[in-house]
Amino acid sequence: MALAGTPDLPTILVPGGVTLLAEEAEDTAKVQSLATRFARGEVTLDYAAEMGCKVCGSPGGGCQFMGTAATSQVVAEALGLTLPHGALAPSGAEIWRDLARRSALALLELEKQAVTTRDLLSADSIHNALVVHAAFGGSTNLTLHIPAIAHAAGLPRPTVDDWARVNRAVPRLVDVLPNGPKHYATVQVFLAGGVPEVMLHLRDAGLLKLDARTVTGRTLGENLAWWETSERRRRLREKLTTLDGIDPDDVIMSPARARERGLTSTITFLRGNLAPEGALVKSTAIAPDVIGADGVYLHEGPARVFTTEARAIAALKSGSVKAGDTMVLIGLGPGIGMPETYQITSALKYVKEGKRIALVTDGRFSGVSTGACIGHVSPEAWAGGPIGRVRNGDRIRVRIDTRNLEGSVEVLGVAEAEFAARPVNPDLTMDPRVPADTRLWAALQNASGGPWGGCVYDVDEIVKRLK
Repeated sequence: MALAGTPDLPTILVPGGVTLLAEEAEDTAKVQSLATRFARGEVTLDYAAEMGCKVCGSPGGGCQFMGTAATSQVVAEALGLTLPHGALAPSGAEIWRDLARRSALALLELEKQAVTTRDLLSADSIHNALVVHAAFGGSTNLTLHIPAIAHAAGLPRPTVDDWARVNRAVPRLVDVLPNGPKHYATVQVFLAGGVPEVMLHLRDAGLLKLDARTVTGRTLGENLAWWETSERRRRLREKLTTLDGIDPDDVIMSPARARERGLTSTITFLRGNLAPEGALVKSTAIAPDVIGADGVYLHEGPARVFTTEARAIAALKSGSVKAGDTMVLIGLGPGIGMPETYQITSALKYVKEGKRIALVTDGRFSGVSTGACIGHVSPEAWAGGPIGRVRNGDRIRVRIDTRNLEGSVEVLGVAEAEFAARPVNPDLTMDPRVPADTRLWAALQNASGGPWGGCVYDVDEIVKRLK
């Protein structure tokens, strides 16, 4: 976003790469649930200590899964801001250092040609970012970041409807942690061809804007034509087979193979009386055995309301939250700074019966969050959203159609007028540690489009409201 906000300077982004898998160890997603599993007696202290020490196969870089860091690299490349095949390189390796050297030379050439960020970022590049995000099954956090990038670049921000439309049109083509089905690591996606390999399939499906400019000085279409016949592509894909015994076409698939393997689009956007402005869920990461033969996940259960993630985790550790419950985590949106709610979603994935507990929150998740975890419920509780009026014991129904990518999150058994007149949950109180400038930011970003608009300052809109 900072680069997007410097329109008159040449720009190139060098991704930080990813860490390698460790041998005989848990991945960097699963390991974060060790505390909860230990508290519930599911692992020993010795096992937890061993896994915690062994998790990273190399220093530096983003995680082994398609979380927010890895997805941001992928999106940067889709925007045309990195050299081709720049995202997800093994951090610290020679191929990653070579990327940095070539990026410096490319930046000098951009300056020589007087090409600036303004020339690179366009409505077409934003479109390509949405499409590639969907094909990778990327982090839900990018529904915040891409609109913010567009705003910083002076471009139209994608709306909830734009996200939904793209996710319905674009097949998921990448098998990567945490989405599966085989759960390959991000470095294996890199060896399989990374972003340009995925883009070849998207190009052939007519889903990309190929005239978008990139930091190479060529268009996206020209970059893909180079990649298709490049020695780099051949060499690295062969290396994946030689080192790991993996067919690269099982990691990055054609649309036909993806359909055969049962891959579906990643994000489902929900509505309903608890989310009149929208909510989302990474529907591909819901356990298959709790999804019906019709592709619909249906959960109906009593609400267990929490106003902090710490309290929700404590309840899960103690066993007081049961299978069939709906955890409703309120007051975690921009009103208190929109902290990441990952520990609870990680715990739900890896504790026994966690897949039979739904989570609904106005907060945001880590990119690796999985399960029936509905986030970004809007309006948030602090902005007067209906989620703030939920009480313990309210009947909550979550319906997610993972094939048609639509659904709802609703409170049942309460008359509409009665629910609308209900006051905010009395447990929702402002954390005294939240500074005044955070509360001011929350109010201003709410006036500027809120989370779906990127949590930015739309100065024109703010000024209009102040008059």
